[in-house]
Amino acid sequence: MGSPTASSADQHEVDEAAGADSAITDHRKSPRRRGDALMAAIFEATVAELAEHGYAELSMERVASRARASKGSLYRRWPSRAELVGDAMQHQRPHGVEAPDTGNVHDDLLGYLRSFAALFNGATGDAVRGLIAETYRDPELNRMVRIRFIDPGLAQVLDVLRRGAVRGEVRPTALTHRIASVGTGLVRQHFMVYGAPIPDSVVVEIVDEVLMPIISPSPPGTGAR
Repeated sequence: MGSPTASSADQHEVDEAAGADSAITDHRKSPRRRGDALMAAIFEATVAELAEHGYAELSMERVASRARASKGSLYRRWPSRAELVGDAMQHQRPHGVEAPDTGNVHDDLLGYLRSFAALFNGATGDAVRGLIAETYRDPELNRMVRIRFIDPGLAQVLDVLRRGAVRGEVRPTALTHRIASVGTGLVRQHFMVYGAPIPDSVVVEIVDEVLMPIISPSPPGTGAR
């Protein structure tokens, strides 16, 4: 009779130990973050999940677990994955890519595209690559990326071209969205095909061999007028 009692007691101790270990490893039982710390944890978890699983497999449940947050709190703030991803990427680059104002259009374009390339070369490069790939299949994601990231970037490039036109460096007919999108489009294409890092020589070639000829007041072959 004594042996079964001892065995039961031993088993009880094992169960308690297992419960303690479970509490340590189960994120749901860990102290939850609040306020800015919680938001930062959610954004970092989102970017990490994007890099590991891609947008198509992005799970609100895994993001919540990784950030030690409740799934309900994510859905209350972000009704869709696209909105969550948009805020997470914005958090990673709060000031976006700023176009410099150096006094000449060549250096302004070069500085902007170097900063643009740095986004792909940085820690979030894998996440961005997966995100771009998914925009072709997900209309909601495509719209979010265009409105929050692509359109503001085009507006900055157009500002650079307008300043250049005032100085006589850019022909007025080059102030179009199509031409403004060429540089960033080529950087993005290089990244999608070849991955990171994007060599600086590629950025220089895009500016010198593509952008400057097509915005010049006298395009090659036309002669001075």
